[in-house]
Amino acid sequence: MPTTLNVNGKSVTVQAADDTPLLWVLRDELGMTGTKFGCGMAQCGACTVHVDGQPTRSCVTPVSAVAANKITTIEGLGGNHPVQQAWVKADVPQCGYCQSGQIMSAVALLNGNKHPSDADIDAAMSGNICRCGTYQRIRAAIKDAATMPAAPAQA
Repeated sequence: MPTTLNVNGKSVTVQAADDTPLLWVLRDELGMTGTKFGCGMAQCGACTVHVDGQPTRSCVTPVSAVAANKITTIEGLGGNHPVQQAWVKADVPQCGYCQSGQIMSAVALLNGNKHPSDADIDAAMSGNICRCGTYQRIRAAIKDAATMPAAPAQA
C-alpha cells in the first residue's frame, strides 16, 4: 500500500504495509542506512530519528503512525550540525554503531534546552546505550555543542 512520508524535508512515496516499522522503510526502501537496527524493542536507541522534532524509536514505530509527520534522520542533519562537529572534536565514537541514535537524541535535547545540566543530559540520553561506554565523551560533546552557533533549521 503506498504511503507518502515527509523525510528530511522531502515528500517520498513508499510501498509498505501500514504496520511496517519506520526503520525498515528508511533503510530498505529509501536506502538511508544511517539509522541502525539495535534491539528491535525500543530499548537501545540505535534507531532514533526525529518525528516532528521529538526523538522516536523507529524500530517500533509503524509507518502508518508517522505519515502526516515530519521525519528527520541522521542524514537530514547534513553532516555539519554542531552536535556532529562536537562529536568529532571529542572523538566520541569507538565502534560507532550507536552514534547516529546518540546524535539524534542529543540534537533533540539541545533543540529544547540550550544549556543542559548533567542531570538534563543524563535524562535525555538515558534511552541510548553505548556498548563501548563513551558516556563521558558524549556528555562533553553535548556541552561543547551547546556553546556552538545554532544549526540551521532541520528539514
